[in-house]
Amino acid sequence: MTRDEIRDLVLSLPETEEGTSYGLPSFKACGKFLTRIRAEDDSLVVYVDSLDERDMLMEVEPETFHLTDHYRNDPIVLARIGAVDPAWLRAKLTARWRQVAPKRLRKAFDEGAA
Repeated sequence: MTRDEIRDLVLSLPETEEGTSYGLPSFKACGKFLTRIRAEDDSLVVYVDSLDERDMLMEVEPETFHLTDHYRNDPIVLARIGAVDPAWLRAKLTARWRQVAPKRLRKAFDEGAA
């Protein structure tokens, strides 16, 4: 994927916009952190279901997934933009969006109206 494709994917989710988090460019959904592209290693911050899932991804696909100490205690993996599978990424970003979006918006999204 490219940065533009990532941007289009993220912004396709309802009420998602570009913003900043801790002074860095990021994407937010309903004002809450969704993800950010890390310029320092051309990776995307991706929330996963558990630390075990994160560790498994890094073991199975080290060319795609990695981690820095900053994220070590969180269910987050860094996905290299050029190597990440678009379908996997869409699923993970949608799951994160569902975590931060209000119930009314999730309901409209599920009904196809969002």
